[in-house]
Amino acid sequence: MKTACIILAGGAGKRMKSERPKVLAEVLCKPMLGWVLDAAEQFGFDEIAVVTGFRADLTGAYVSSRQNVTICHQPEQKGTGDAVRCAAEVISRCDNVCVLNGDAPFIDVETLKASLELHQTSGSDVTVITAAIDDPQGYGRIIRKNGEFTAIREQKDCSPEEAEICEVNSGAYWFNAAKLSETLPKLSTNNAAGEYYLTDCVEIMQRRSAYTSPNPDIVLGANTRGALLELNQLARIRKLSQLMEEGVSFITIDGIIIGSDVKIGCDTTILPNTVILGNTVIGKGCVIGANSHIENCKIGNNVQLNNVQAYDSVVEDDVKIGPFAQLRPGTTIRQGVKIGDFVEIKNSDIGVNTAVAHLTYVGDSDVGRGVNFGCGCVTANYDGINKFRTKIGDHAFIGCNTNLIAPVEIGENATTAAGSTITKPVPANSLAVERGQVRVIENWGKNALRKKK
Repeated sequence: MKTACIILAGGAGKRMKSERPKVLAEVLCKPMLGWVLDAAEQFGFDEIAVVTGFRADLTGAYVSSRQNVTICHQPEQKGTGDAVRCAAEVISRCDNVCVLNGDAPFIDVETLKASLELHQTSGSDVTVITAAIDDPQGYGRIIRKNGEFTAIREQKDCSPEEAEICEVNSGAYWFNAAKLSETLPKLSTNNAAGEYYLTDCVEIMQRRSAYTSPNPDIVLGANTRGALLELNQLARIRKLSQLMEEGVSFITIDGIIIGSDVKIGCDTTILPNTVILGNTVIGKGCVIGANSHIENCKIGNNVQLNNVQAYDSVVEDDVKIGPFAQLRPGTTIRQGVKIGDFVEIKNSDIGVNTAVAHLTYVGDSDVGRGVNFGCGCVTANYDGINKFRTKIGDHAFIGCNTNLIAPVEIGENATTAAGSTITKPVPANSLAVERGQVRVIENWGKNALRKKK
């Protein structure tokens, strides 16, 4: 049996007051569409299609980073039924098709699996995924007779008794692909909006069922910035609660934002005003923060990051970094390294137990183990056109205010004198001194003052 997922992502979201498609509005710094795509990929659909519309160039650019996702374009936004019709080729290649909304980020794999099982065992043409919520205002109600699903009633058409129903339509469906292909041409625009409604397929099809998800959040979406804020708050607290259950500590949760894909080991403490995003993995027994921003990094065990910005980097065990340090993409910090204040490291490998204490830039460098950097050191890696690498051997000592003009190599146990600008290789076990000759002008201070007066 082949399954396909069609994700509707063509809406403009005018009430968002945005020039971007609504599905690209972010929850925990990830587009809502990304949440839905993640669930679809985890489920394991044979095909995934995203139907674009408004600003299809932006939605297409985002989706292009995903593998095995087909983009189907809806030239004019004529309703959900028309959007699904734009994916007719995908429908023709599968047995069952799931339709999801790209702006409903909290759909989960368990709901998709359970609803498909009901869809198959009941032999239904369509299975509506529903949820029971406390405040059903604005949602279509699920009408049942003797427990059997019979219809979806829009709120404006509900009787007073029907308006009290708490089971609502999530806007997600399973369809028998062949029946869906037969039914879509039968849709009409005979309604107030003049659009093709996918819900009309439910009315037309004879064999219907409804699966009630235990997760009421699947119905939640955002049409306004206020609703988007509520989704962010819900997702944030849900993620922090999950991490606490897994053994992560928070002194307070003020200003802490942790992305849905982040993994953190037990006995790690996250301090205030810390943002951790992307595919970051943090080990056990760490202290992260305060005021840190970590994105797409792999952090080992017993690491301390204080006021650190780190992107696309690897930090091994027992490392201490900060305050006010930055790791730029491509950086690897080996075990036991100490990096102090106002240090920036970019696209470099810093060896075991090396110390970079303060006010230093290390770029495009391969640094050995046990190296010591004095204050104010710089690897000059860029000539305005090309980048060059610096290599520093084990246990080298880089004196204060040393400039290493790449490409250059410092040998093992070598030392550079403070204030040197090194332009040539320094052999192992040697001292490099490269300074201008001192010139002393006596009584200069008094003469200069007289001239100024």
